[in-house]
Amino acid sequence: MRILILGASYGSLLSTKLLMAGHDVTLICRQQSADLINKEGTEVRIKLRDEDQHRSFFSKDLPGHVDAVTPEAAKPEDYDMIALAMQEPQYSSGPVRDLMQRIAHSGKPCLSIMNMPPLPYLKRIPALAEMDLDACFDDASVWADFDPDLVTLCSPDPQAFRPPEEGSNVLHVGLPTNFKAADFARPEHNEMLQQLVDDIAAVTVDGKDVPVKLRRHESLFVPMAKWSMLLTGNYRCVLTNGEQPIRDAVHGDLNASMAMYAWVDQLAQTLGADPADQVPFEKYANAAEGLLKPSSAARAIAAGATKIERVDMLVKTIGAQMGMQNDTVDNIVSRVDGRLMANGAKEAELERAG
Repeated sequence: MRILILGASYGSLLSTKLLMAGHDVTLICRQQSADLINKEGTEVRIKLRDEDQHRSFFSKDLPGHVDAVTPEAAKPEDYDMIALAMQEPQYSSGPVRDLMQRIAHSGKPCLSIMNMPPLPYLKRIPALAEMDLDACFDDASVWADFDPDLVTLCSPDPQAFRPPEEGSNVLHVGLPTNFKAADFARPEHNEMLQQLVDDIAAVTVDGKDVPVKLRRHESLFVPMAKWSMLLTGNYRCVLTNGEQPIRDAVHGDLNASMAMYAWVDQLAQTLGADPADQVPFEKYANAAEGLLKPSSAARAIAAGATKIERVDMLVKTIGAQMGMQNDTVDNIVSRVDGRLMANGAKEAELERAG
C-alpha cells in the first residue's frame, strides 16, 4: 500500500513500522526536512525487548520506500490511506490547510495519530455528534468537509522525541508501546487497516519482535483511553512558572493523580465507553516512572508556543455539556490558558519592538 503521512517527526515512527512491513510512505514536512529525508532517509531508534541499547532503523535499509514532499506538492488521490500525525494547530496553517481540503475531497480513509481527536471522528460517537466542540480546536472549519465515515483515531501511546542535537530526520523512541486504532465505519477500510496490522505484526529482527505494533479495536473509545493519561500526566506538567517531568506530575501526589485519572475514565464511560476499553491506572503509573521529560505540550509552552493541542479544554467542555465538573481539570485549563496568553503577549511585544 501507499500511505501519505502528514508530519515527519512523530509520523516517522509509524512510517518506519510501515516501511519494515514493505509498504511505501510519503512524509509531509517543510522543504528543509523534505530535502534531508530525500537525501539521507529517516532514522528511528527503538529498544528491542531484553536489550539495553536502542537500535537504529534506517529507512534506506528497509523493504518499503520513503520520500518526503511539502504540503503544496502532495497529491492525496495517489494514496491508499492518509495518516494525520501533526499537532492539531498545524492543520490551520496556509499550505497544510489547503492540503487538508484536498484530502477531504479525495475520499481517502484517514487514520489520525493525534492526541486531539479530529472533529469528524468525534461526530461518530452518538453522545458527541451534536455537541458544540468547535472552540476546543484552533480552527474547526478545517474539518468541515471531512466525511466522519472516512476518519478514525489511533491512540499515539508510544513516547518519542527528536534529539535536539540531531537532524530533523532522527526520532528516539522512549516508550515503545503500541498504536491502538479504532475501526473505520466502512468494511473495505477496515480490511486495509487489518492488512497493515498483520504486516507490521509479522516483522522480526534477528528473530525478535519489533516493539510498537499497530492494534485494531472495534470500540471507538479505545483510543480515548489516552485522555486519562493526558490529563493526569501531560497537562499537569505545565506549571504556573515552568514545567515538570511526566513522572513527577503523576507520582508527586499519587492519590490526586489516581482521582484525576478515575474522573476522566468516568467521563468516557458516561459517553459510552466500556471499562474494558480503558487502561488501568496502575499500568499507566508504572509506565510514567520512566517518563523523565516534561510532556511535548509543556516543552512547547516553555519554548514560547502560543498554540498547542487542547485535549484538556476538550475534556472540560465535554464534561460541562454532560453535567460533569472537576476542579483539577478547571485548574489545568486555566493554567494552560494563562501560559499561552503570556506567550502571545511576549510574541506581540517582540513584533512591536522589531
